Amino acid sequence: MSSWGWGSGLLLLQVLIAGIYLWQMLLYRQAWRRLHTLSCGRAVPNGRLIEPQLSPKRPGEAPAFSILIAARNEAENLPLLLADLQEQLPVTGGFEVIVVDDHSTDDTAAIVRAAASNMPFPIRVLQLAALPGARTGKKAAVEAAVQAAQAPWLLLTDADCRVPAGWVLAYAVLAADPAVQFISGPVLLTGTGWLATLQGLELAALVGVGGASIARQQPTMCNGANLAYRRTAFAAVDGFRGNEAVPSGDDEFLLHKIHVAFPGGVRFLQDQQAIVRTAAQPTLRQLLWQRVRWASKWRHYQAAAPQRLAVLVLLANLAFPIGLGLWVAGVSAGWLALVAWGLKLAADVLFLRPVLAFLGRPQWLWWVPVLQVAYAPYALATGLLGLRGGYVWKGRQT
Repeated sequence: MSSWGWGSGLLLLQVLIAGIYLWQMLLYRQAWRRLHTLSCGRAVPNGRLIEPQLSPKRPGEAPAFSILIAARNEAENLPLLLADLQEQLPVTGGFEVIVVDDHSTDDTAAIVRAAASNMPFPIRVLQLAALPGARTGKKAAVEAAVQAAQAPWLLLTDADCRVPAGWVLAYAVLAADPAVQFISGPVLLTGTGWLATLQGLELAALVGVGGASIARQQPTMCNGANLAYRRTAFAAVDGFRGNEAVPSGDDEFLLHKIHVAFPGGVRFLQDQQAIVRTAAQPTLRQLLWQRVRWASKWRHYQAAAPQRLAVLVLLANLAFPIGLGLWVAGVSAGWLALVAWGLKLAADVLFLRPVLAFLGRPQWLWWVPVLQVAYAPYALATGLLGLRGGYVWKGRQT
């Protein structure tokens, strides 16, 4: 076969892959647009929560939610999150807060203790260094918090996040359904400049795909900065057992296990009052370390849905660099490269439009072509580094 023949054949394969990707994104778009009617059968018009009738907490009754926060060297950020929690709308049963200090070298624990007397809710701090075994990492922190929690529902966020006033209430409405065991919530990256915008756009796509895949009962991903699950469900699947050695994945491994154990028990909370905000990584180096940390768990997935999706996304993102390279080398027609690239671009724009509208960032849609050009080398690099498994995070070499 001539070089032109194999080059055109390779590009035709890329066109086919991009077409499959477009079809998949259209299915996800449809599922995302249905989400607001799937939350316990309640309506959430324009992303605004319909508040339930609340009843006061009875004396001696356990709180409805235990808010679990893993923190390492977060003395600067924790006061902001605690201030947000003080502003929460009333929830039947109320909530408690448990902050787990993961071997911090700053005043993280002292700040929580000092704030405890001024809070309208119970708040405790646990220090991993003082617990038997002295383990480190977020999974160890979450496990310690789960053991100390008193509420039937565990609501998790990170110490560097900000939450709106209706955050707990939004979860409370969905958690009222006895069939619901796990709830994934949306996360929005904040910051200024091109790097923060591209990070925010990437995460918006992950949030959208995660929510849509849950709506289709084929969960792929969620974000540990904003999720909740029943304490009984955590115990039923033995928590993080089976992936304790993987530093990342305290969220998605649990999502997959609970989905298998409780079919139909996973929901996505598409409510604007549930959007958790956190700052984008300030430098490219820190961004790469964070994404390598995320990618390091991919090879440990046992569920088929996230594996298939990861392969499809990677192959679709290769459409532009492969097409450009073959065209420049003169072994394929330029129009084939444009078709493959156009299908991929159309898929991303069509899917992201309603997701970005929900997140309040419709202007990010203009950055989709930029991200698409940059994504292939970026995804390939983080994927390969993730397979290697080494990275630096929170001052630790992993």
